[in-house]
Amino acid sequence: MRILKDRTAALAIDFQERLFPHIYEHEQLLKNVRILLEGLKILNIPVFVTEQYPQGLGSTIEPLSDVLGGIKRIEKMSFSCCDEPKLMEGMAVSGRENIIVAGIECHICVLQTVIDLKRHGYLPIVVEDCVSSRKENDKQIAIARMRLEGAVVTTYESILFELLRFAGTEQFKRISALIK
Repeated sequence: MRILKDRTAALAIDFQERLFPHIYEHEQLLKNVRILLEGLKILNIPVFVTEQYPQGLGSTIEPLSDVLGGIKRIEKMSFSCCDEPKLMEGMAVSGRENIIVAGIECHICVLQTVIDLKRHGYLPIVVEDCVSSRKENDKQIAIARMRLEGAVVTTYESILFELLRFAGTEQFKRISALIK
C-alpha cells in the first residue's frame, strides 16, 4: 500500500516547553521533527497540532512553533487526541485517511491516539524517529504495541520521499536539501 500525498494529513502531538527537555534524546528528536514538518510544509500536507494542558506544560517549543507558523493549536486534557472533538472534526473535514504521527510522550498520548485513530478508520503512520518518551524503553514498548495495533511505522526520510514519489521536481530539490 502506497501512502499518497492527497490522502494524507499529519498530527504533531504535545511538543511542549516544560516536557520537551526531559524527553530521551530530545536534541536529535527536535532536529528530526523540524525536518519532517518543513518537508510536510513543502508538500502542502495539512498538519494538526495539539498541546496537552498548556497552562501547566507550556506552549509548543519555539523551534517547532516557528515552522508551524499560524497553525492553530488544539488544547486538550485527554491523553488521546481523538477524545478532542475539534481535532476529530478537523480531520473529518480534511478528508484525509492517512495520518502521519509525531509527538511525545510515545507511550502515553501518542500510543493512545494511534490506537484511537485506527479505531476511527484512519491509518496511523508513526514516524519512529519523530516520537519519544522520557525513557527509551517506554518508547520501544509503545512502538511495538502500535505495530500490533495496525499502525505503519516509518522514518521521516522514508515518508517524505514516499509522499514525493518523483525526483527532479522543485519539491524534491527542497526536501533533499533539508535532509542533507
